[in-house]
Amino acid sequence: MDAEGEAARILAELRAQADPVRAEGEKRYLKSDFAHFGVPVPALRKVALRAVKPTPAREELVALAETLWGATEGGRPVHEARMAAIEVLVKRAALLEPRDVGLAERLIRDSASWVYVDHLAEKVVGALVVRHPDLATVLDAWVADPYMWVRRTAMLALLAGVRTGDPDLDRIDRYGDALSGEREFFIRKALGWVLRELSKKNPEWVAAWVEPRVDALSGVTLREALRHLPPEAHLPPGAHHPPRF
Repeated sequence: MDAEGEAARILAELRAQADPVRAEGEKRYLKSDFAHFGVPVPALRKVALRAVKPTPAREELVALAETLWGATEGGRPVHEARMAAIEVLVKRAALLEPRDVGLAERLIRDSASWVYVDHLAEKVVGALVVRHPDLATVLDAWVADPYMWVRRTAMLALLAGVRTGDPDLDRIDRYGDALSGEREFFIRKALGWVLRELSKKNPEWVAAWVEPRVDALSGVTLREALRHLPPEAHLPPGAHHPPRF
């Protein structure tokens, strides 16, 4: 694969589908200073994934992702190019090796929005940790990192194990306690999100974890954590199931 050539093709095809009205709305929604073409995610994904079919070598995949991530338009990073970089990494995450957690960290530290961080957290970092459990020690450092999006990544990376039915309950417990006092909305939401997904398979554990911490958890964390608990689940005093509409 010619990474630069494929990146140029992807950008040209995305530019051809540009929708300036959608781009402006997207920029406002994301509070973004990047260049935006206004291409919907399904169309973007279709264009990007053509580059990794057939399956490339790992080195080609990484080169393509890095080239896309670094693309600029008018001196500004291109939103769709960064999204395309994430799409190709997620699609071929099985090619990535433990050393590529460093690539994921670089991209996360160069991000300033959930729109880039969340897929990297669960489907790249989380997938690597599921396949290489020793990498979870990296998350132990990230959960205390000064950069909020790295802390969010540490929590959301645990979703991969939750979804595969092998949750890291020890780290969910420890990270939950470490992050329960956070003032950042996106951290509070991430903790609630992990608890919510875990509650679909292990509601008893979630209810038991929440009960002694009800006064320490934020409202957004509690709402997410309790969203899918069955009515018969034991809830802590003062906590209520969210209304079902």
